[in-house]
Amino acid sequence: MSSDMTKGTLRTRHDPIAALERRTEEALLGEGQERLDKQHQAGKMTARERLALLMDEGTFTELDRFVTHRCHDFGMGERLVPGDGVVTGFGRINGRLTFAFSQDFTVFGGSLGEAYAQKVCKVMDLAQKNGAPMIGLNDSGGARIQEGVMSLAGYADIFLRNVLVSGVIPQISAIMGPCAGGAVYSPAMTDFILMVKNTSSLFVTGPDVIRAVTHEEVTKEELGGALTHSTKSGVSHFAADSEEECLLLIRELLTYVPQNNLEDPPLGATDDDPLREAKELDTLIPLNPNQPYDMRDVIRPILDHGVLLEVQEHYAQNIVVGFGRVGGRSVGIVANQPMVLAGVLDIDASVKAARFVRFCDCFNIPILTFVDVPGFLPGVDQELGGIIRQGSKLLYAFCEATVPKITLITRKAYGGAYDVMSSKHIRGDMNFAYPWAEIAVMGPEGAVNIIFRKEINAAADAEAERGRLADEYRERFANPYSAAGLGYVDEVILPRRTRQKIFTALEMLKDKRDTNPSKKHGNIPL
Repeated sequence: MSSDMTKGTLRTRHDPIAALERRTEEALLGEGQERLDKQHQAGKMTARERLALLMDEGTFTELDRFVTHRCHDFGMGERLVPGDGVVTGFGRINGRLTFAFSQDFTVFGGSLGEAYAQKVCKVMDLAQKNGAPMIGLNDSGGARIQEGVMSLAGYADIFLRNVLVSGVIPQISAIMGPCAGGAVYSPAMTDFILMVKNTSSLFVTGPDVIRAVTHEEVTKEELGGALTHSTKSGVSHFAADSEEECLLLIRELLTYVPQNNLEDPPLGATDDDPLREAKELDTLIPLNPNQPYDMRDVIRPILDHGVLLEVQEHYAQNIVVGFGRVGGRSVGIVANQPMVLAGVLDIDASVKAARFVRFCDCFNIPILTFVDVPGFLPGVDQELGGIIRQGSKLLYAFCEATVPKITLITRKAYGGAYDVMSSKHIRGDMNFAYPWAEIAVMGPEGAVNIIFRKEINAAADAEAERGRLADEYRERFANPYSAAGLGYVDEVILPRRTRQKIFTALEMLKDKRDTNPSKKHGNIPL
């Protein structure tokens, strides 16, 4: 046999290309087709299917596909699966570089071990070095018990990176299956958490442990489901009806934020005239300060095409936060909601808004604040729950923020809540008010009860006297012109021109530069 024929036979028998294709096929199957089918039967997509939908078509590049664990205890040495239960890599979302990991529940239940954690850390390091968002798709049984402390060390390595890149690159976590124990703290330290109704769960200790320790009966959904965390705990920012909706929400969310803290948010193209009037705003807000209205009806006409991406929509509903655009510019919105508790600030609303304000400040997103607030919520529960400490978080966040800050007082701005809601005194750049705005220490009725207590008690008709004095107080103090006369309000505006005023202010402030005193970091009242 000739030398050439021998080489040809060896190549056929040991073809490197065929070997690569075989190994790739094995890696894509994970622990087998049966497990992939079981994932689908549970109403869930596979790890790679999720990444394919998340990323622009055909752009995802997988890294470390052939990594396997190094554990030989408890029979693990006989179960070496390429990829080791997590798919990592990079691709593009809306044409922009994005890094991601997707936990694979079909391999070892998605449990995390040493090699697995190293894969995640590698892609997180690449995201930091390249200044690009990091997306985590979570679907895991938690720590890999067979690897003991190495698994715990792996989680800690990831936690550290979550903290080091916080405020440097956007971090988004999607909970698409179970996430329990120590694993929950990585998503908790990212910027946004999305959950899928009925298929995802998030808790430190599950129902079985709670039943054994406290004898409380609770279902997995009641304890840590998407609706629980979206309405009661505030842990989740979005609750999607399906995995597809969850992944598309991530894509939409990223359109409002920059790649990193050194960039500005992307400027979107729009055919919505930034100078158009919204005449409905002239008559939308009731002049009766006790009559509610939906603040979203004020916000949407101001935004491009009326599109508001609300964050934590079902939690602490007395305040609205979310993203929109004005003239193509991304903006963060913080707004009191008169429809719920009269828009009062309480513990949950303060913390919700403070977190959102700090995110916007991290990533150079201008903040629009809509104010209709009667004050902080009174009550024993609020005081004992720490409303002083919790409420000051929002004050701290607004004071700390150096991004462009535009404030509009739509009706009431009473007491300390006036100060807190991005007032001129805490570096609000442009502060507007509607002609019927009431800016005062408290409402007229409450004020006259204190100031004119003796006169009211001595009057023949106390109620009539109280009403007369309240009207006088309102005329003298509870209007925007006293504040405007002191320069605390830059302009009293016609409501129909709100979009024009905000767009013009954003254009003026687009190159704004402001700094805080040099320090390691502040000490926010946690």
